[in-house]
Amino acid sequence: MIRRRQRLSAYGLLTRPGAGDAASELLLTRISSTGHHPGAWTLPGGGVEHGEDPRAALVREMAEETGLVVRAGRLLDVHSSHFTGRAPDGVLEDFHGVHLLFDASPADPAAAPVVTEAGGTTDAVAWVELPRLRAGHVEVLEVVEFAVRLLGQLPSVR
Repeated sequence: MIRRRQRLSAYGLLTRPGAGDAASELLLTRISSTGHHPGAWTLPGGGVEHGEDPRAALVREMAEETGLVVRAGRLLDVHSSHFTGRAPDGVLEDFHGVHLLFDASPADPAAAPVVTEAGGTTDAVAWVELPRLRAGHVEVLEVVEFAVRLLGQLPSVR
């Protein structure tokens, strides 16, 4: 029997200028062995709890996954993914993820990101150069590819 599951998530697009003349960088988190697609990189953020405002969920998830206090800005776009696979608990799932992508900015631009949640689905956080992502040099989830294309369409990358 396949379990059907739908999950609403809020993700932040947090960018910064790259080193020297390099293009901007995007903050990503790496999925731990307890999550779907372990070792792949994704956007910081996560599930919206029942009754929780999506922007509040983004602020909470960013703090848990990156240690950063952020301001959730405007909704940039919506992405979704649908696949069948084994959940971390071993159950076969027909999974539908709905991803709200928000512009995000750090309360303290000098703060360094660090994973603060032990034993969670995130085991690393890093700034990744957009050219490396566009060239496919980093294993990422589809939502990151979508976000990188979206950033290319925005008037400016902060």
